[in-house]
Amino acid sequence: MDGAKERMLNGAVYDPDDPELVADRERARELTDQYTRTTPDDSDRRHRLLEALLGGLGDGCHVEPPFRCDYGYNIHIGENAYINFDCVVLDACRVEIGRDCDVGPGVHVYTATHPLDPDDRAAGVESGAPVTVGDNVWLGGRSVLNPGVTVGDNAVVASGAVVTSDVPDDVVVGGTPATVIKELDSAE
Repeated sequence: MDGAKERMLNGAVYDPDDPELVADRERARELTDQYTRTTPDDSDRRHRLLEALLGGLGDGCHVEPPFRCDYGYNIHIGENAYINFDCVVLDACRVEIGRDCDVGPGVHVYTATHPLDPDDRAAGVESGAPVTVGDNVWLGGRSVLNPGVTVGDNAVVASGAVVTSDVPDDVVVGGTPATVIKELDSAE
């Protein structure tokens, strides 16, 4: 039988109280706590902590502390991406953030989800779905990306938007749930 971690990574129902997953979350909390205590003068240490925490870290990317995540190893950030203060990533499944992305303050990215059936929820099981953010995307402050969504290249997610379905390339979305409010000219 597959272990809880393998089930989690594959988006299947898993028990988050599995000892291996608990240890992985504790490790991520320790690394993010250390990261939060760094100063801008500690750029080398910051980089080492992010490399230890994340599954992939592109050249030239910058993550402002505080930064929070469940596991870290499922997060892959492309080159020259900028993650602003107070970003939270619940990374039960893979989170891919493309090149040259700007992630505003307080953005939340969720891959973890809970069953709709109340008995299953009471049993404490979870599942997840990956989140993908294309290249040259701007996620406005306090926006939320829900499990399983893909945000296309060059898209803009307005501040406070809640993305519940895929976002096409070259559009601006806003609202709750987020809908297309403007198509972008590729020259913009």
